Amino acid sequence: MSKSVVVSGPPAVGKTTVAKGLATEFRFQYLSGGDILKELASEQGFSSAGDDWWDTEEGMQFLNQRKDNPEFDKKVDDKLKILFETGGVVITSYTLPWMVEGGIKIWLSGTFENSAKRMQNRDNVTEINALDIVKKRFNENRSIYKNLYNFEFGEDLSVFDRIIETDGLNADQVLDKAKFIVRELI
Repeated sequence: MSKSVVVSGPPAVGKTTVAKGLATEFRFQYLSGGDILKELASEQGFSSAGDDWWDTEEGMQFLNQRKDNPEFDKKVDDKLKILFETGGVVITSYTLPWMVEGGIKIWLSGTFENSAKRMQNRDNVTEINALDIVKKRFNENRSIYKNLYNFEFGEDLSVFDRIIETDGLNADQVLDKAKFIVRELI
């Protein structure tokens, strides 16, 4: 059985781009914890279409609802743990690195400002709005995971095999670093 890879990091740091690139490179299946969570949001009546739905007003409403009902996150995490343990997958997830043993765990690090610039280009929003969204999503998620699982999202990085600093790198450069890490650890 081949190892699985999990890519984590703050919002808009490049997790999806890296994970999809790794999945293609190593012929693994790509999975997004966010997509599974969006399926649950749809079941609750939210219109969760689009890659960047989390950055919309409705996405922020669902984020607030998650604070009051941890069952959304628990269902997603239980499903992701099972998929991770099957091997041969690359998963983007905020929580999974703290919840599974083995595999390859990569944290993408970067400043809020650089994440906001990525979001600004990706979502066609102002830099100020993007910065507000990135900070809010990071802080809200950190609070949810602290209350739910008692780990310090974004602070305790001891569970990661490697950390990639994304500031000053383009997407291809970050992906190349991630490919090198996976080749080394697989």
